[in-house]
Amino acid sequence: MKTLAKRNSKTGWKRLPLFLWVAVLGGVFLPGCLFHRHRRADLAAAVNAGDQPDKILYDRATNEIAHGRYDVGRLTLQTLINTYPDSEYLAKAKLAIADSYYAEGGVSGLTQCEAEYKDFITFFPTAPEAPEAQYRVGMAHFRLMAKADRDQAEARLAEVELKEFLVKYPDNPVAVRVKARLRETQEVLAQGELLTASFYQMRGAYRAARGRFREMVEKYPNFSGGDQALYGLGQTLEHLKTPKEAVPYYSRVVRDFPLSPHAAEAKDRLVAMHEPVPKPTKATLARAQADAARLRSQSLFGKLTTAMASTPDTSATLRGPVRLGAAEASGVEVAKRTPAAPSLPNAAIVAEPVGDTSLNSGKAVDSKPAVDNSNKGASANTQDNNANSPGSESSSKAPENKVSSSSNESSSKAGESKANPGPQDQSATVTPPKKKGRFHVLKKIIKPF
Repeated sequence: MKTLAKRNSKTGWKRLPLFLWVAVLGGVFLPGCLFHRHRRADLAAAVNAGDQPDKILYDRATNEIAHGRYDVGRLTLQTLINTYPDSEYLAKAKLAIADSYYAEGGVSGLTQCEAEYKDFITFFPTAPEAPEAQYRVGMAHFRLMAKADRDQAEARLAEVELKEFLVKYPDNPVAVRVKARLRETQEVLAQGELLTASFYQMRGAYRAARGRFREMVEKYPNFSGGDQALYGLGQTLEHLKTPKEAVPYYSRVVRDFPLSPHAAEAKDRLVAMHEPVPKPTKATLARAQADAARLRSQSLFGKLTTAMASTPDTSATLRGPVRLGAAEASGVEVAKRTPAAPSLPNAAIVAEPVGDTSLNSGKAVDSKPAVDNSNKGASANTQDNNANSPGSESSSKAPENKVSSSSNESSSKAGESKANPGPQDQSATVTPPKKKGRFHVLKKIIKPF
């Protein structure tokens, strides 16, 4: 019986149908075939017979990057740059490397793409792709931007780079997108400033809160929470015993944010201080209603998704003009920052070169000293010398003295020597002070004896 069972078990596998064999083999080898990635013919870049080698390398690299093989594409582009430094595809290769990092994303990819885009702008500032490169530098920081209550270093860098784009290329078609991203970046920065200012106000540090609120109001006029900033600044100024300074901020809350919950409180404060209450215009009221309707149209699922996401919330960003420069300082701040007029330095005597012809002609040379009072003695000496010199006007006007040619030559030489003294004369006029010895006190005592 045992031998019969063994014989049936051996012959049972041989009697299996063909479709069962196919199913068993397919279950073993099919998963490996599914996960194996074949390189199809359509993934390879087409090569024409007349193409140059640099063009072939560029086409292959861009094809690799388009299919997600960034490392292979960047290596091919770097080979193109090193092998053909004078190629017409050099600028395109540099830009393609930066684009590959930007498309790859992530912290490392976006950080590296900024350096590559900066290099491209440095080497090819007049290229037509330079504005797009500058825009993507700002967008690299924009994509790395954290929430308002986190570190705002990337948001500040994004603001700087986007502003630089608007300064360099104000008429570029991409400027519309840049302005939109800049408003969103400033919204996040203003949210962070509002959190900090509210914390200072809650802890009673009113001076610190005043600086934060005022900076927010001046730098970000299109902030969606501008009503909170203005009302908080007014409250802070009242706590600092300067209620008169709070009046314009309460007025702006009523005039610019008529639908704000702080508008009624601002009206009450103005009435209590016996100040006029402004009225909002029809355009301001219509804009406030449109913003409120846009915020109400957001779904609950969208709000939850935004709250749970790691990216900042920019859904409440208002539309309006973008401020590129710093806020205008008040008159007091301008007076403090304006430096005093520099005092005039002590002017020295201006010595002008005198030629031989002017000396021989018998005309005196005017050596006018400057305004410095310390040089009065030197100017008097020079005037006396000029008066006594034979080349002066007083000596030339005397009609009785007839001098021979030899005497004229001697007088001209004397005038030259006095007008242009040599090194010996200068050393003679300037006498250095005598040095006092060690026993100068004893000499004064012994001298009378």
